[in-house]
Amino acid sequence: MPVFWLDPEHIIFPDPIHSTPDGLLAAGGDLSKERLLLAYRNGIFPWYAPGDPILWWCPDPRCVLFPEDLKVSKSMRPYFNQRKFEVTYDRCFTEVMLACAQQPRNGQAGTWITREMMKGYTRLHEAGYAHSVEVWKDNELVGGLYGIAIGKVFFGESMFARASNASKFGFISLVHRLEAQGFTLIDCQQETGHLLSLGATTIPRPEFLQALRANDAHPDGEGKWG
Repeated sequence: MPVFWLDPEHIIFPDPIHSTPDGLLAAGGDLSKERLLLAYRNGIFPWYAPGDPILWWCPDPRCVLFPEDLKVSKSMRPYFNQRKFEVTYDRCFTEVMLACAQQPRNGQAGTWITREMMKGYTRLHEAGYAHSVEVWKDNELVGGLYGIAIGKVFFGESMFARASNASKFGFISLVHRLEAQGFTLIDCQQETGHLLSLGATTIPRPEFLQALRANDAHPDGEGKWG
């Protein structure tokens, strides 16, 4: 499969069915608000190393979580019953992205959350599309995550934890909120044991893209989350 080079002057993507076996679709372009929104609406996301061209991906299969399939383990229930953490939304988006960039990850020497990525997603946040979840303990930020909300689909990007189970607490809290608001799907991008333990599953790319086409019927709920 060829990898398409994007024209920076024209905001357009090739059909994701042309992705390589590992999910790589295209390179180049930019991280403007318009291009990022078009990418996510079509199941495509950027992921690349510092110093490399922007790379755009649409893996097959796709890891997703249907909100009603969320699994909360017995070990997590005391955290909610005893309210061990406090959760807020969109209070400190930049700090959450920075913390995600600094989170050590197995098999990764650096981070894909470049300064350019931070600028692009901050523009989406200011436009009411990108949102952060903050987890607090004694007024200290100890965990969180961020992602993109379009229609009734939430596209998760990254999470971090500075205290045991803090990111999991934030994720579970987010899923409950999204389900209450009628969200139908959470895109987790890549399969991990952590996500599978929370109820995530994998679906074929055509099924994922079909869900996104159905999502086009839902208006975008732009604006910051309180």
